[in-house]
Amino acid sequence: MGVEMQRRDFGRLALGLALVPAFGRGAHAAGWGDVVAAAKGQTVWWHAWGGDPKINDFIAWVGGLAAERFGVTLEHVKLASTADAVAAVVAEQAAGKTSGGSVDLIWINGENFAAMKAGGLLHGPFALGLPHWRLVDVVGKPVVVTDATLPTEGFESPWAIAQMVFEYDSARLAVPPASMAELGDWIAQNPGRFTYPQPPDYLGVTFLKQVLTTTIDDPAKLQRPVDPASWAEDTASLWATLDAMHPNLWRKAEAFPANEPAMGQLLADGEVDIGFSFNPGRASAEIAAGNLPETIRTFMTAEGTIGNASFLAIPFNSSVKEGAQVIADIILSPEVQARAHDPAVLGFQTVLNLAALTDEDRARFTALDLGAATLTPDQMAPALAEPHASWSTGLAEEWQRRYGVAE
Repeated sequence: MGVEMQRRDFGRLALGLALVPAFGRGAHAAGWGDVVAAAKGQTVWWHAWGGDPKINDFIAWVGGLAAERFGVTLEHVKLASTADAVAAVVAEQAAGKTSGGSVDLIWINGENFAAMKAGGLLHGPFALGLPHWRLVDVVGKPVVVTDATLPTEGFESPWAIAQMVFEYDSARLAVPPASMAELGDWIAQNPGRFTYPQPPDYLGVTFLKQVLTTTIDDPAKLQRPVDPASWAEDTASLWATLDAMHPNLWRKAEAFPANEPAMGQLLADGEVDIGFSFNPGRASAEIAAGNLPETIRTFMTAEGTIGNASFLAIPFNSSVKEGAQVIADIILSPEVQARAHDPAVLGFQTVLNLAALTDEDRARFTALDLGAATLTPDQMAPALAEPHASWSTGLAEEWQRRYGVAE
């Protein structure tokens, strides 16, 4: 889904503007009182991945804030794939349904955003008009305004930053691999102890992009749309790496975990020694919840790992655009972003510029115990840019053609 995945923080406005003092009454707040007034009484159907109970609980908590503070009802439509929500909007557009759409808010990024933006399926731009937008770190975290090389132009509001980290059990593996090449060697020497989610699952495709980014002759090619003429040559290193790796994977690559929680369970059960996540705080959060052994730690390879942001978008035919904007702004508030950053809750990385926060709001973050499994900022490797969205689609399709494991 992309690690569509994304993650966040929520604000307040008493009956419309109690939030404003927290972020100032600047140009971004112009007209916001009208938005909040119109949102009261609306029901927002948020289509978001439903595969993680912690995220589901978090969305429900956000819904509680929205109802209490703004009179907005939030309904979570739990998706197996973001493409399902996109398909619904596409079908409604084809049927001429320009209002009253079934989807009011989508957790989205990558190829799904590119397709909806190109098809005129998104409302906006709206993000830059959200009161809490001024706290977003657009300079230090440029991924909040670029989605798989495509500028968001205000048609998406970021709600979390994610970066791939590897997870391992330090009780069984004293020193983890230091590079992707060393990981390949380790897999060969430890058959059955590593796997990855089955594409087109977003995290499975992320692993393909990680391998490709670190093996292709010129990574700059990945920032441009796929060139069919050079596809075979450009991806040869990826398929060669996977061909060598698969015989030594869990169940000899005859089966793959369905998604991130399924792979995390294999690590928890001791069936694999190394897993990975698109959330640097996931391991600490799972340890705190009692779902992972306390010996789990995280590492990153020297080359860096794929990083991106998770976003919210509003379809063009939603009839509750005001309520959807209120939800998006709540998620950008320091209160909610800090809760999402807490490993005991989600462990997501914030989209905010901590230096721009008040001392009180900054303390929400500095007071958090990130946990023993979470890398400190100075331990984080570089975030490798997401390839152009067309690569995700091509890699998932080619993987299925080559390795075709029944779902």
